[in-house]
Amino acid sequence: MADTPGGALGGPAPEPTDAVPDTTRGPGRVLVALYGVFALAAGARAAVQLATQFDEAPLAYLLSAFAAVVYVLATIGLARGGSGGRRTAVLACSVELAGVVVVGTLSLADPAAFPDDTVWSGYGSGYGFVPLLLPVLGLLWLRHQSQVAAEQDGGPSAG
Repeated sequence: MADTPGGALGGPAPEPTDAVPDTTRGPGRVLVALYGVFALAAGARAAVQLATQFDEAPLAYLLSAFAAVVYVLATIGLARGGSGGRRTAVLACSVELAGVVVVGTLSLADPAAFPDDTVWSGYGSGYGFVPLLLPVLGLLWLRHQSQVAAEQDGGPSAG
């Protein structure tokens, strides 16, 4: 049997030598999917709450809508990739992390200010604390992708 350009038949496919860092490969795919699910969940929840119960807890519902926008931006940035996508995703993940910490702390310190939960209340406890973990994982992944890009652009000493 003849060998294929990448090795023996049935062997692993060779890695492309001109591969660029891609936020949608490996763990990036999981992050894009999770952010997409959270964008949909937070957006749908906020839309229903804003349309039917706005006067009961306007701050909480507006914060949930804001969280949905942040999740959409993170999803777009991660899915887009490249330096522009990474910048968008870093900004969104940073805002998300700050939001989870601030809203989580305020919702525990002054529960009366949050008569209904937001996505970020109690540090995302209503969502299994995923809203607290997700931006940390996203920022770590984006940092890794930036390091890969720097190494490809200027060699190992560029990072």
